[in-house]
Amino acid sequence: MTTRRWLAALAMAAAGLLVAVLLNASTASAHGAMMKPGSRTYLCWQDGLAPTGNIVPVNPACDAAVKAGGTNALYNWFGVLRSDGAGRMAGFIPDGKLCSGNNPTFAGFDIARDDFPVTHLTAGANFNFTYNMWAHHPGTFRLYVTKDTWSPTRALAWSDLESTPFLSVTDPPRTGSVGTAEGHYYWSGRLPSGKSGRHIVYSVWQRSDSTETFYNCSDVVFDGGNGEVTGVGRPGTPTTTTTTSTTPTSTTTTTSTTTTTTTTTPPPSGSNCMAIYKITGTWQGGFQGEVEVMNHSTSPYNGWSARWTFSGGQTITNVWNGVKSGSGSEVVVKNAEWNKTVGVEQSVKFGFTANNPGTTNPLPEVTCTSP
Repeated sequence: MTTRRWLAALAMAAAGLLVAVLLNASTASAHGAMMKPGSRTYLCWQDGLAPTGNIVPVNPACDAAVKAGGTNALYNWFGVLRSDGAGRMAGFIPDGKLCSGNNPTFAGFDIARDDFPVTHLTAGANFNFTYNMWAHHPGTFRLYVTKDTWSPTRALAWSDLESTPFLSVTDPPRTGSVGTAEGHYYWSGRLPSGKSGRHIVYSVWQRSDSTETFYNCSDVVFDGGNGEVTGVGRPGTPTTTTTTSTTPTSTTTTTSTTTTTTTTTPPPSGSNCMAIYKITGTWQGGFQGEVEVMNHSTSPYNGWSARWTFSGGQTITNVWNGVKSGSGSEVVVKNAEWNKTVGVEQSVKFGFTANNPGTTNPLPEVTCTSP
């Protein structure tokens, strides 16, 4: 073999070795994260992922986390782990570092804020949990919840967690392909009872074939919800934008911007009705919206109504799939005859168009009831 050929062969071998090392390194640092209820890194990744593939956080807390630690944390949202964890918790991960697993890449997600994306849950209810399977490993998942004395205004400490997990599962079933955002483990279990308001579900996934351990913080609020997610996107700011041609009324055709901006109003104490208000399109001087009325009770609804008060001078011009009453800023929409029945854990939607004389479009709180 000539010197030139020998050098070429050596270079190819070195390149192959480098590729193998890089592939192994990638595999070793990418495994999974809680999807339902979504971890901070998972929901902030959803919040910030642009159509171009760039990470551009919209939610204020997600934006602050990225500013503190960079976008790599969200490109690797499935990698909050310690290779030497061996299932260890207190005494291994310092107080205030629980959400990052004391991994500097994810330090921004330890910040104490009350505006991270949140999953709405019902205390004591059965819930379908999912955990991303970026790489498949055997192991045990342990889920903890914060004590009632915890506050989102301070970084999470071990003393903030209930002493025992409310749920543990070993080697749950899985579906989908590894290395994708869709592949996941899944299991059902009962959520902790007696909880209300904002909390953190803290998950620890301990592999049984190595010492590698994963640590996730999932922000939740126990308000009668059934897994709805809010906070993905800045309140009052469109989260998706496309230009379309729309007809807001039967007589006016206007070029509009289709947007999606939502607010979820938890049910009041003693109620099981939840309403989600969504702006679906805007144009100069007006907008289109949608309200979803959800039945989280134990029996079907035989009629429903939703009400809210506009604070920015907005006025309803048209309603479909419902019957409007009220005047001015006060809005009441009741069911139509054909959609008055709403089954348990089912929902119904109605739409509307409205005038908006202002430069902003404040989102109202919508309450709903079943007569």
